[in-house]
Amino acid sequence: MIPLPLARIAEITSGALSGMADPRAVVRGPVVIDSRGVEPGSLFVALKGARVDGHDYAAQAIRAGAVAVLATRPVEAPTVIVPDAAAALADLATAHAAALPQATVIGVTGSAGKTSTKDLLARLTGRIGPTIAPVGSFNNELGHPLTVLRADADTRYLVLELSARNIGHIQALARIAPPRIGVVLNVGTAHIGVFGGKEAIAKAKGELVEALPRTGVAVLNADDPLVLEMASRTDARVTLFGRSEAAAIRAEDVVVDERGRASFTLSTPSGSGQVRLKLYGAHAVENALAAAAAGYELGLPVATIAAELSEATPRSRWRMEVTDRPDGVTIVNDAYNANPDSMRAAFEAFGVLGKGRRRFAVIAALRELGEDSAALNEELGRLAGGSGLAGLIVAGPDAQPVLQGAYAAAQAASAAGPPLALAGGPPMAGAPAQPPQMLILHVPDAAAAAAELAGWLRPGDAVLVKGPRAMGLERTAEQLLGGATQ
Repeated sequence: MIPLPLARIAEITSGALSGMADPRAVVRGPVVIDSRGVEPGSLFVALKGARVDGHDYAAQAIRAGAVAVLATRPVEAPTVIVPDAAAALADLATAHAAALPQATVIGVTGSAGKTSTKDLLARLTGRIGPTIAPVGSFNNELGHPLTVLRADADTRYLVLELSARNIGHIQALARIAPPRIGVVLNVGTAHIGVFGGKEAIAKAKGELVEALPRTGVAVLNADDPLVLEMASRTDARVTLFGRSEAAAIRAEDVVVDERGRASFTLSTPSGSGQVRLKLYGAHAVENALAAAAAGYELGLPVATIAAELSEATPRSRWRMEVTDRPDGVTIVNDAYNANPDSMRAAFEAFGVLGKGRRRFAVIAALRELGEDSAALNEELGRLAGGSGLAGLIVAGPDAQPVLQGAYAAAQAASAAGPPLALAGGPPMAGAPAQPPQMLILHVPDAAAAAAELAGWLRPGDAVLVKGPRAMGLERTAEQLLGGATQ
């Protein structure tokens, strides 16, 4: 962070100093919303949540070295009092971004793949200048400004991930740090229940390209019609990536190995390079191409782009983390979040990685699907039940549609073999009592899923763990790996 005296912070946020705050005291960063992250020179932003009120931790933050607290009421600490702490945080980040004339802001959005693409792109920009990028998925109205405030006078690139839970969210985030390059990956079904349809999701994602200046660049997925249409919503230059001939940055001759890792020829207007990804899943090709297209626009040589993409490993946790236990059991921890599109991609990758092995999956009902929730979760069940698993565990509430779909698909897939039985969960009419070929089980939570699955596994098996963020299924993977945090 560029050092700022409290008097200037109060001016930016329309706040008032309280608690004997010294107007000349300088905040050097970081700005934090968790008192456990306070360092000497920090500014602690006290937010009131549903369960925790940051104001209760103000004194603790000062003892840990914070210069002051940004708060909405007086506390026993030097304080900048503002009407709305989250809005003040955004105002502070907006002023901070405006004071970074050397920094090029790159925004990444899409229904799936934002974090992986952001991580790849930050690796590329790191080759040509100091880069700031979010930790994990700091991509909302709090994480976004906190990331911007980590930049300093030496920062050359800000690679930012922008999410939207409704129309106008990306527009607001883009005002904080106006992008010069905007990358749109795809329009899928994440949060479709909130938006009401894919067209509304496309409208929200397109706010990123609308925020670009005429001198900027829109990096768009040529293989997604709803993304391709966004070219008409900007005066910026448009660069297309994808597998189609329309894309300037293309993947050709894509091959996926036995572990589900893709190799391809990266084709650009000025030459080509060979990419061999260490990331898992064919869907990683799209993310790599998006990062490559943005890197190409920044002037990186094709050979450098290809080499960096080939060396990249996951930077953010719980996204297609593949770990082999000493007994040969492979755990695929893709538990950070899930939507219908990412579930399909995960099962596709898992089918390749687990080919020829007994495969198991732990999933949970998807959320924020609106009136289509039951139908889409039943479709998820059919996807899982028809994917040749030896066993499926569905964790958490609202599992009945998933169980119904899984049971129906598994029964149809094994019509010529022994009948299937449903174990656990709500009783289902007509469930046969014969020994099952595939076990389908409902459990209450992540811990119960791990405990149950532990008894099923034997050396050489493979397990996929994936579900919505609220279920915390990464705990299942971690428990299966012996409690170690991956």
